[in-house]
Amino acid sequence: MRGTGQTSSLTDRTNAAIVNVMSGRKRGLMTPLLFAGPAVIASIAYMDPGNFATNIQAGSRYGYTLLWVVVMANMIAMLFQALSAKLGIVTHKNLAEMCRDQFPKPVVWGMWGGSEIAAMATDLAEFLGGALGLSLLFHMPLLAGMGITALVTCGLLMVEKRGFRPIELMIGGLVAVIALCYLVEMFIAPVDWAAAGLGMVTPQLPDAQALTIAVGIIGATVMPHAIFLHSGLTQHRTHAKNSGERRKLLRFSNIEVVIALTLAGLVNIAMVIMAAGAFHSGHSEVAEIETAYHTLTPLLGVGAAGFFLLSLIASGISSSVVGTMAGQMIMQGFVGFRIPVWLRRLVTMIPAFIVVALGVNATDALVYSQVVLSLALPAPMIALVIFTCRRDIMGEFVNSRLTAVFSIIGTVVIVALNIILLLQTFGVNIPGLE
Repeated sequence: MRGTGQTSSLTDRTNAAIVNVMSGRKRGLMTPLLFAGPAVIASIAYMDPGNFATNIQAGSRYGYTLLWVVVMANMIAMLFQALSAKLGIVTHKNLAEMCRDQFPKPVVWGMWGGSEIAAMATDLAEFLGGALGLSLLFHMPLLAGMGITALVTCGLLMVEKRGFRPIELMIGGLVAVIALCYLVEMFIAPVDWAAAGLGMVTPQLPDAQALTIAVGIIGATVMPHAIFLHSGLTQHRTHAKNSGERRKLLRFSNIEVVIALTLAGLVNIAMVIMAAGAFHSGHSEVAEIETAYHTLTPLLGVGAAGFFLLSLIASGISSSVVGTMAGQMIMQGFVGFRIPVWLRRLVTMIPAFIVVALGVNATDALVYSQVVLSLALPAPMIALVIFTCRRDIMGEFVNSRLTAVFSIIGTVVIVALNIILLLQTFGVNIPGLE
């Protein structure tokens, strides 16, 4: 993707430097930064407003009890983002394109339909999050906040026309804002670190509501559109010419995935810890983003509430940009055509405006949108496992036996939780969760 001017030359210089690294002509401590970008962009999906909603509910209602869900979800996410990147690097195709090439048409159309529903659920979380932040900060109506979020998102999406590097740096900057805000929160909120550590390694679901929140956490953490997107982001970068270069690309990609997803995981853990420390004792009824903001001010001060809103706005805007990029890639991969960015934005954000216009509780809508995402998640996960375990597709880069086992276990965990949630939804009693 080439444009003109300084921003285009930034992409060109990055590509040229990557070529020099691949050929062995360039080395240095800063070399990995040249390859940083795809996982950073994908990682914003793991810090979107849906995470705020589910993590606040988890922390305020159950304290540190559900931290293990966040840790487990992040480990699964790390594995599947690495597999998605590997698929793109090895095949030069994204996951949606591979599905179109390898699966029967009814399956392809079904997966595309499910992915579009997931995209609308994603947009619901993103727009509501950004709008809530603006509404609370500037005391404006929620619908007005959504309109501003939509306009800002469309403006930022124009940056993508100038090459991959500017959009990577822009998203990276917003990720840094979110991370720094929660780093500050950790110094403000009272934290029981022993209880937090125990919660990270002790699996338990106290009741049926905890299961709903747990599935929401997974839906907000392991995102269908992020799994599709990561494989496509590698297509815009320098292609490996041989197995040696491909192996080098994969090594840098895996390093980036580990760093970016670890940061995203720490932010999610910090969200739960902040909610647990601030609300669980005495304010466990706090379940909404608006209530959390208003409660934070008298509890921890204006600064804590301000950093909370700043991170929410950065999350809503950046994840909205990334969601649109993913939606375009998914549509092009499954059905082979693109639509204008403004039309893509309009179609997927309509449900969010309808939800707000009908007066549906914003935080409840955020949480249930994440449950929808979790229900849509198994299809791309299963497809990715199938493709990366096939030697005729991956060649020498086919999954090792250990990687295959862990990827299958991760998929089974997601599917099992979804089945339990569906049974619960239709009134079937689950032992231990009544």
